[in-house]
Amino acid sequence: MKLFHVLALCVSLVLPFANAQTRILCLGDSITEGGSTFKVYRPFLAAKLKAADLPVTFVGPKKDKDGLSHGGYGGKSIEGVFAEYQKFHEQFPADVVLIHSGHNHTFEEKPIPGIIQTAESMIVLAQKDNPNVTVLLAKVITSGKLPKYEYIPELNKEIEALAKRLDKPEQRVIVVDQAAGFDWKTDTIQDMVHPNASGGEKMATKWFEAH
Repeated sequence: MKLFHVLALCVSLVLPFANAQTRILCLGDSITEGGSTFKVYRPFLAAKLKAADLPVTFVGPKKDKDGLSHGGYGGKSIEGVFAEYQKFHEQFPADVVLIHSGHNHTFEEKPIPGIIQTAESMIVLAQKDNPNVTVLLAKVITSGKLPKYEYIPELNKEIEALAKRLDKPEQRVIVVDQAAGFDWKTDTIQDMVHPNASGGEKMATKWFEAH
C-alpha cells in the first residue's frame, strides 16, 4: 500500500468531520529536523502530497522554515528522540507516523538491541494515541562516516524484522527502505551523513511510494 493510498484511506475515514486533515508526524534526529547546511525530506514530501491533492497536515512540537511541523531532534539518538516524544505525544496524535532514527550512536557501543527496543516502544506509544495509526518505519540511510556507522547495515536488517513482526492488517507497521538506492557519495553533504538536495528528494520519494 503506497503512502498515497494510506493517506487516501485516512482521508476517507475523516471526511465526515468538517475541515479534517490527515495528520502526519515525522520523528527522528537531525536527518528529520533539518539544518542550515543540508536538506530534509519534508518539504519535498509535502510538495508531492500537495500535487496528489491530499488534505494533510504535518504535526509536532517544532516547526521548520517551510512552516512544516515535526518531531525531529538533531544530535539525539533514538532513545533521546523517544524521551522527547514521551513529552508531547498526547498533544500531537497522528494518523501516519514516519520514523527515521538510528544514527548518533557508535559502532563500539553495539547499539542495535537498544535501538530496536526503543523503536518498538515508540510505535506502541503512537498506537496508544491512535489505534488506527499507520507507522512507516525506515531502514536508515547509509553513511560514509566509518567506523562510527558500521552498524547500520545490520541495524537495517533488524528494523525490517521488527516491522514484519509488528505489522497487522488492522494496525499497519510498514518498513520503508530508505537505504536502498541512497548513495552517501552523491546524496549527502561533505560530512557523509546528512542529505543534500538529491538525498532529500530520494527520501521523500521513498516515503511517498512506501508500500
